Amino acid sequence: MKNLLYLSGLLIFTSGNRNVGNNWSFHVPKEVTGEVGKSTTLSCLFSHPQKTHSGPLTAIWRIDHPYNGTVVFKCMSNNSNDLCKPTINRMNKFQLIGNPHSNNLSISIGNLTWDDGNKYYCRVELSSDRHDKYETRTGTQLHLAAPPRIINITIGFDQFRGYHAICIAEGEPAPSLHWTDPLNTNQEIRLTRPLMKHQTAMELHYLTQDGKYTCGATNSHGRVEASVYLFKFKSGNGNDIGPGLLLAGLAFKLLMLLVLLCSAAWYRNGERAQESTYENYEPKGH
Repeated sequence: MKNLLYLSGLLIFTSGNRNVGNNWSFHVPKEVTGEVGKSTTLSCLFSHPQKTHSGPLTAIWRIDHPYNGTVVFKCMSNNSNDLCKPTINRMNKFQLIGNPHSNNLSISIGNLTWDDGNKYYCRVELSSDRHDKYETRTGTQLHLAAPPRIINITIGFDQFRGYHAICIAEGEPAPSLHWTDPLNTNQEIRLTRPLMKHQTAMELHYLTQDGKYTCGATNSHGRVEASVYLFKFKSGNGNDIGPGLLLAGLAFKLLMLLVLLCSAAWYRNGERAQESTYENYEPKGH
């Protein structure tokens, strides 16, 4: 009878632990939006069967997948009076802003880049026992936003596009681009093409007017402009001098400059040689 009562008590205790184990919970946002170049916060609040915990604790954040994704942040604390000391901090851009002993694993991510757009999962380990470890399975998707930025604007020449201008900009959402010519009129002869996920390029072909060409980039976070100048060399009859003739002219000028420099050097050397002929000359008979 005594053994039977002991067995009953063990079953009740085990069952009670299983029920308490179901009291684990995580509260995380489904999505967060951060701006490139700035910082953002990923919140993670949890509850656990022990209600309070003052012993050792490990906090973990990972990306891509729960349980086996890449760990980007990990810290360990020996007790409730000990700070959670980072052992993994990818690119040194993560900072724990919550107190794990107060059931808060929230972190901040500084200097956001395009590579930070990912799904993040938080995890806490109160001991090595598998019942004392828990991780969110839904995770938080970090979306990135960025105002438009023009990263390159140039003018070139080739036989297919003539004088042409190219504008490359980035942002999220990817910005829309437009050109205005020196007469401040919108240009319709253009080719737009996507590049990387957050980049767009626009080409303006067959430029005819000398002066300033302006590229504007716009998205829901703002608008920026950048300008480039075109001044074509013209012959006496008003025709454009092609880049080939222009380069030939520059090469000729460079050659003439070298000839002048060589002549000047030769003249100076000859002058010194003539002076040295009479340096030690003394007339005889005196």
